[in-house]
Amino acid sequence: MMLMNNIDRRFSVAPMMDWTDKHCRYLLRLMFPEALLYTEMVVTGAILYGERARFLDFNAAEHPLALQLGGSDPAEMAACARIAQDWGYNEVNINVGCPSDRVQAGIFGACLMAQPQRVADCVRAMRDQVEIPVTVKCRLGIDDMDDYDDLRRFVDHVAAAGCEVFIVHARKAWLQGLSPKENREVPPLMYDNVYRLKRERTDLSITINGGIKTVDDCVEHLNHVDGVMIGREVYNNPFALLDVRRQIFGATNLPSRVEIVERYIPYIESQLANDVFLKYMTRPMLGLFQGMPGARHWRRYICEQVCNKTAGINVLHNALQIVLRNPEFVSSSTEVVS
Repeated sequence: MMLMNNIDRRFSVAPMMDWTDKHCRYLLRLMFPEALLYTEMVVTGAILYGERARFLDFNAAEHPLALQLGGSDPAEMAACARIAQDWGYNEVNINVGCPSDRVQAGIFGACLMAQPQRVADCVRAMRDQVEIPVTVKCRLGIDDMDDYDDLRRFVDHVAAAGCEVFIVHARKAWLQGLSPKENREVPPLMYDNVYRLKRERTDLSITINGGIKTVDDCVEHLNHVDGVMIGREVYNNPFALLDVRRQIFGATNLPSRVEIVERYIPYIESQLANDVFLKYMTRPMLGLFQGMPGARHWRRYICEQVCNKTAGINVLHNALQIVLRNPEFVSSSTEVVS
């Protein structure tokens, strides 16, 4: 079992439903060894009563890796935290940010911001069972409970139960009237509230999330908080991660897009041998050539070919040749991080 209590929290990739699965995480790890990665949210019932391995299995190369849990029953959350630690996860995170109707019906996600005692009880029960960090990802607030004092009261209450790490999406959530997608875009970003929280609670580790797209955004936020978490931009333009590695972590000898594809192919082959459909492994690659000549042809060819359940690794080889044959494409020997 691998435990990492001293995780570098300067940069992480957000947990995203239907996106940050094990294939996506493996690809991201090829590009960014230092980043902290998160699973999709997994509800406690799936772990306790479902096909546990289906939801928890991961490749050892994905470390450091956090499991995000959805739930609100302290005993169930504690049991799942212990399972996560035994499974080899480096952190377990409580989802207090998702605003979907399904999540609200299960009494977890963003609606828990109105129940800080319940969240505190979960944190306390989980910490009694594990050595790995128990963290919370939340919003600025919900509905009309959206001023800074509401956020501060929530954080103080949960921190008193032993939570030392908070990831704050710098928007509130409207639990009625907005879809999950709209809740990622419509409520205004209020970064200053997250900065203020860090100034007033210097003892806590505060990571900021929401609307972060560029390395310049990351650098600016790190002047005020301990870490930044990027979500949707990672799958729109995953190669931009390498710019973050270079400027924030001082990494050198960064791989090109072509090299990333070549390093990912053996993983895809291993998954194909286990009867996993190609489309699941290629989905996180679609934006890899974003902004480069041939990017549209790369995406279109892959999307057309992977519809066939018998599609094999030749699809990637052919797609790569389509890009490389474009006379405007910057070859792997001269490509720079964009």
